[in-house]
This record gives sequence, structure tokens and C-alpha cells, in this order.
Amino acid sequence: MPKGTDSNVLAQNKKARHDYTIVDTVEAGIVLTGTEIKSVRAARIQLKDGFAQIKNGEAWLVNVHIAPFEQGNIWNQDPERTRKLLLKKREIDRLANELKGSGMTLVPLKVYLKNGFAKVLIGLAKGKHDYDKRESIKRREQDRDIKRVMKSMNQR
Repeated sequence: MPKGTDSNVLAQNKKARHDYTIVDTVEAGIVLTGTEIKSVRAARIQLKDGFAQIKNGEAWLVNVHIAPFEQGNIWNQDPERTRKLLLKKREIDRLANELKGSGMTLVPLKVYLKNGFAKVLIGLAKGKHDYDKRESIKRREQDRDIKRVMKSMNQR
């Protein structure tokens, strides 16, 4: 991800990194209406159950919840509607080839603002088994213990 985008992160899917092994990431734009972008800028977006899919040579973001804009009245859209992702044809073809029969899926990892535009970081992911999840939890706890010991050694 490009520098300087961490401060602009509006939503993050932390559960995705727990449930999946992220193989590759792609940055994509999202086609939003006027009231939707106002809600996104107010960080009223949830990526929890979202995923991306490729249909007829186009990429779509499915099941991502963008709360209705409070002052939007009749212009508000359905919060769960399917939204088009803006990717180059070459990237879509590459992702479609990787998804074919390989047990991979596309998961939204982050939504952030870049030069005033809403971008989503899509991860090409492979599902983890329960034992993989336990292994990553164990590794994370070991790293924390090592850092804690190193910190106490440096303070002496």
C-alpha cells in the first residue's frame, strides 16, 4: 500500500487476516453515489462480511455495508448493494485466472482515501484451517513475549 494511506484508513477488515492467508493485494477504486461517499468519508462502512467477485469481465464488491447518509433522504441507496470496482482489464484477467478452481477468494482488507477518492485494498486470499489459525495465534504470542523480554533487558 502506498505511503501515507494509514492515516486515511476509514475501515479495516481485521478478521480477514485471521481467517485467510493473504497471497496478493490489489488497490481498486469503488463506484459510489454522492450520499455513499459522504458516508464513507464519515467512516460509516463495514467490511466484515464483504467479498469481491468477478462477473462478465468486471469486478464487483458484494456485502459491504455503507450506512445511509443522514441528510441524504431520497438519494440514499441500499446499504448492502453490489458496487463496481475500478480495475484495469489486465488486473481483472489476472485475478480471474488465479481464482479459477484454486480455492482462492477476493476479500476487502481496507477502505481508505487517496487523493480524495475512496479506494479499497482487495486481498487474494486462501482460507485457513483451524490448526493454521492456532499456529498464527501461537506465533503472535511468542513474538509478544520476545519483545517484552527484550524491552525489559534494554531497561536494565
